Amino acid sequence: MATGDPAVLQVPSQDVKQRNKPLVKGMATPEKATITLDAMKMLDPRQLKPDSIETERIITVLDETIAKLELSSLIPCIINSLDRFADMLGPEITNSLIEHQKLSNEMEHLLASSEEGDTMRAEEQRGCLCLLEQRLKCSVRNVLRLLLANPSLCQALKYKAWARESPAEVFIKAFGEFRNFMLETLLTSPVEEEEKIQFMEDISLQIKKNTEAITALQAELAAAIRTQEEEIHMKDNVIKDLKNGMQDLTTDCKTGIQQIKQEGEKQREEELQASQARCARLQQDIQQLGAQLNALVLEHRASELALRKRKCRVEMEIVNWIQKYDTDMGEKQAEYEEVDAAYTEEKAQLSLLMEKHAVLLQEYSQIEEERRIHQKKEEQALKELTTKTLAAIRIQAFWRGYLVRSVFKSKRKKKKKGKGKKVKK
Repeated sequence: MATGDPAVLQVPSQDVKQRNKPLVKGMATPEKATITLDAMKMLDPRQLKPDSIETERIITVLDETIAKLELSSLIPCIINSLDRFADMLGPEITNSLIEHQKLSNEMEHLLASSEEGDTMRAEEQRGCLCLLEQRLKCSVRNVLRLLLANPSLCQALKYKAWARESPAEVFIKAFGEFRNFMLETLLTSPVEEEEKIQFMEDISLQIKKNTEAITALQAELAAAIRTQEEEIHMKDNVIKDLKNGMQDLTTDCKTGIQQIKQEGEKQREEELQASQARCARLQQDIQQLGAQLNALVLEHRASELALRKRKCRVEMEIVNWIQKYDTDMGEKQAEYEEVDAAYTEEKAQLSLLMEKHAVLLQEYSQIEEERRIHQKKEEQALKELTTKTLAAIRIQAFWRGYLVRSVFKSKRKKKKKGKGKKVKK
């Protein structure tokens, strides 16, 4: 079953029977009770559409589950005819099906051995059975995954391997009915559900009252017919007795007997006419009730037709509003895409500028570090130069002092030598 196909809701035949039952004249029916059950459902079940994303998701999950159930129910038939489907399936799916068949055979063998074996190995067999069951589930999921990956192959298999086991077919059909019931339940609001229940209760009450009225009329008619027949039977018995008595009477009594007979016949005819008139009145009442029933049915059908037309108009308006909404949203989406494209471009430019800024910041940090190192080196060099200058000044001062002292010392020695020569003279 395709996930996009709408669900088909089935109207129960009981509702149709209840709608065709007669109604009693003069009964006050609420306005909601005039709506038949068919009017509360969609005009065409194929036009049903989910009214929310959650409903569509639920129905999609159920449709996918039905598709998987259909494929999984075809696996035994495909395995039995694996030679015929080998070219169509391919090596990977064929190997998976062969592995699945082996696991199925192991499961059957293990189940047979567990039925025939003793209770000593029950726990061990149960553990093996659980493990094998998990492997079999994984194998089924793997086969379904490979088959669902190729929709055309799934469709071809559904046409060629159409034989299913009866329990699987029943389960798939029941699951499909469950899917339709879920769709109908999800598409029915609480107010509609209450209206439907109230409508069914009103219809049931009307049917019950109509049935009681018809039963009472039929019982009255049967009682009248039975009373008439009893009276006629009594008259016939009286006539018969009179006839038997007339045989013993003399010829003189024939005139009286004839008068009595005529009176009895006349009275019988009068009573018969009265009974016929009463039956005619009852039949006329029945015809009037039938005419009233037909009038109510026509009225209900006209109301149903009006509601159907109104529902069609509402659905067309909803479709138009949805189309208008889709158009507006398309324009808004196009505008949003343009703004998003401009935003993306500006964001890319901003990212590029941020990258350049990061690079420049890193280069600036390197330059600052180099400047700091260079300044530190200059300061150290200046400090060394100052130290060297002070040392050179001190050395020069010491050297000048040394030279001055040397000069003074030499001058003193010359003075002392001059004085000594003068004294010797």
